[in-house]
Amino acid sequence: MERDSSEITALVEMLSKLPGLGPRSARRLALHLVNRRTQVLVPLADLLTRVSENVRECGICGNFCIGEICGICLSGDRATNTICVVQNVADLWAMERGGDYRGRYHVLGGLLSYLDGVGPENLRIPELIERVRTESITEAILALSATVDGQTTVHYIAEKLMEAGVSVTTLGQGVPIGGELDYLDDGTISAALKSRKNY
Repeated sequence: MERDSSEITALVEMLSKLPGLGPRSARRLALHLVNRRTQVLVPLADLLTRVSENVRECGICGNFCIGEICGICLSGDRATNTICVVQNVADLWAMERGGDYRGRYHVLGGLLSYLDGVGPENLRIPELIERVRTESITEAILALSATVDGQTTVHYIAEKLMEAGVSVTTLGQGVPIGGELDYLDDGTISAALKSRKNY
């Protein structure tokens, strides 16, 4: 590309870093945005700026929110004795889509991976243990992916929580080996939640 299109080249390179977008899709999206700059590009840029400035992690569970505490943690309609532990906010949103779970959440921010150097101190596991000790939690649902790293994380957390006297359950039928919550349909998540089993 010519020097005059360096901004578009940079836009294409940035878009290609998004999940699901390769270089070709990124080019098409960049051209679409530039061709519709008034209707789409400018409002999108404004929205991205507002999101960057205002959205943060909930100080309790790790969900995304505007303000210090998210609506789920502030809600008086949620069960306070049950906590659902998920890998990331996408998984929290997947659990919420079905509408079957009405307790609290805890977002780990990843999974244990000793090959990648991710240990318990790199995740929000100490915060989870502290919440269990201070919030009168009686059941922890470990809704983590059925991958090697997911199951390693389940095992580690389950041991810690059982030491604290908490009932630990995992999602039941419907979650395939290697499956990630964000890619499952609502019915599968609902079935897995209802058929959860003791760890």
